[in-house]
Amino acid sequence: MNKIERFFGLKTEAKLRYLDGEYQVLVPGDFVRCAVTGREIPLAELRYWSTELQEAYVDAEASLKRYLETRKKSG
Repeated sequence: MNKIERFFGLKTEAKLRYLDGEYQVLVPGDFVRCAVTGREIPLAELRYWSTELQEAYVDAEASLKRYLETRKKSG
């Protein structure tokens, strides 16, 4: 993010690699997007993600919804 973006309060989407219990920042940013709801999740509030699917979730409900969807397809 450059100085102009910070000055005007523009937010950028981060790109992460989701690991067990932590994540690596591949591209710096302010937020990631929930794979289920599409809502922005500030990195400081990111608590739920899937290492298998490499996607983030806004809350436990969204995480469970995606889990159940993927299990139905594979089973």
